[in-house]
Amino acid sequence: MVEEAKLVRTENGLVPEGPGWFVLNARDAVWGEAERFGRWVRFEGEPRFEHLGLNIHVLEPGQPACHYHRESLQEGFLVLSGRCKVLIEEQERELGPWDYVHCPPGTNHVFVGGDEGPCAILMVGARQAEGATITYPVSALARAHGAGVATETDDPRVSYANTGERRLIPAPSDWPLA
Repeated sequence: MVEEAKLVRTENGLVPEGPGWFVLNARDAVWGEAERFGRWVRFEGEPRFEHLGLNIHVLEPGQPACHYHRESLQEGFLVLSGRCKVLIEEQERELGPWDYVHCPPGTNHVFVGGDEGPCAILMVGARQAEGATITYPVSALARAHGAGVATETDDPRVSYANTGERRLIPAPSDWPLA
C-alpha cells in the first residue's frame, strides 16, 4: 500500500512532506508569483513529483505565463476560466473555458492573458528526464506580447535573468478559488 504524505503548514500554505498520496485544495496550497509571469499554485513539496509537473497558472490581461519555448517532452493545457491567447508555432489563437491545447515534443508555445482577466489554466507536463531539452527561440510574435527572448538560448537562467523575482505566497485572496 502507498502511504499518505503528511501535509505540513508553512507561512504560505500547506505542502506535502515526502512521497505518498495526498488531497490538497488549491486554496490551502502554497502559491508562487512573479510580477511579469502571473501566479501559480504549487501542489508539490520536496521531493518534487517524479513523473509529472502540474500547476494552475493565473494570468492577468496581457500577462505571459513564461517565455516562448519548446520542450523535448509533451505538455497539455486546459483553460479552466477566463480568456487567454496561446502563441503556438508563430500563430495566435484565442482560448476560453474548456479549450485544451496539446503540445507534442518540440512545439513552440506560450500563453498570454486575454483582454479581460484573470484567466486560469491547468498546465501539465512530463518531468524533465535525463537528456530532456528546453529551447527559448527568438519570436517576433512572442516579443510583441512581452513573452520572447532577444537571443535564442537553451538555458532557463539566461532566459529569465532580468525578469524579476519569483516568490512564494499564500493563495491569492483576490481571485475566486471556490
